[in-house]
Amino acid sequence: MTGREVPDEYLEGYARILAEASRTGRRLTRDELESLRFRGERAAEAGLGLRALVRRYLTATRESWPTLSSTEADRVLAVVEQAIDAFAEGHERAQRLAVRQEEAVRREFIDDLLYGRSDLGRLAERAERFGLLLSRAHAVAVAQGRQPVEDTHPATRQVESALISRFGERRILLTTKDGRLICVAPGEQDDVLAFFAKQAHAATDGGQVAIGRAHPGAGGVVHSYEEALNALDLADRLHLHEPVLHTADLLVYPVLTRDRQAMADLVRNTLGPLQSARGGAQLFVDTLTAYFDSGCIAAEAARRLNLSVRAFTYRLERIHKLTGADPADTVHRYTLQTSVIGARLLGWPNDEV
Repeated sequence: MTGREVPDEYLEGYARILAEASRTGRRLTRDELESLRFRGERAAEAGLGLRALVRRYLTATRESWPTLSSTEADRVLAVVEQAIDAFAEGHERAQRLAVRQEEAVRREFIDDLLYGRSDLGRLAERAERFGLLLSRAHAVAVAQGRQPVEDTHPATRQVESALISRFGERRILLTTKDGRLICVAPGEQDDVLAFFAKQAHAATDGGQVAIGRAHPGAGGVVHSYEEALNALDLADRLHLHEPVLHTADLLVYPVLTRDRQAMADLVRNTLGPLQSARGGAQLFVDTLTAYFDSGCIAAEAARRLNLSVRAFTYRLERIHKLTGADPADTVHRYTLQTSVIGARLLGWPNDEV
């Protein structure tokens, strides 16, 4: 059915209403208004466009026009205004309901996809409706800005527009979850996630983006999503400020913390003596962090901490004296650096380990 073919059932009783209005000057009753709203809803559900429907009502009005006096015409126009307004209200109400239902279905699918809570076969069927083929491997990128974003946020619309403009109808899913912007793309399409990362970083005013590895199947989306979330968490605890994090580059950290108790023992045994120092352990953990992050170049580390080189080397000497481990020694350096990473991951010394 085209937009021009509006069945007569949607105008049932309309000619009678116009005739009565022209004769008596009465307005539409409450029941008549509600009936028109109901017909508007039905028309929307049947896929009839509002423009075609209004045109059909105006045509029916014009057919009665030649027989009307000026007084009758004024009466009829008032009723026509009421009728079309009520019909349009019902049509719009149905459209809003359809949009809300579609949003609910999409949100349910997103939750099931990212948390793996649905039957995988059924999930794969639903995924095709949203442009994903879960038989392929997928990777997930997650962007986290200073402020949370939702589906209607300007940042979301900006990134979505950029992705559509660049990649058209590729099988890409853009959504939000827990205030973060998320992009799911086929695993072999690294260019999509790289472009998303660039756009999301800009749209969120310098937000950080983590890209999970590609994994096959419906469960692969969950796996990649969790990797990206864990990367953002690691970045927060380790104070990593790179705009884009690739989880493949951070695999050493989960390995280090896989045996939490062993890591906690290493931190306590290696760095524990620093707690007795003036200024506390955190001061020296920050010193070692700057030292290792600068490639063990004292001058660069001192600059990062706004210290003189002499003051910085004095701190390194204190660390050597208190812990027995020399940051300048290759073997000791590895132990200290691993201990510092463990301390940052475990939140030591602020949290007991």
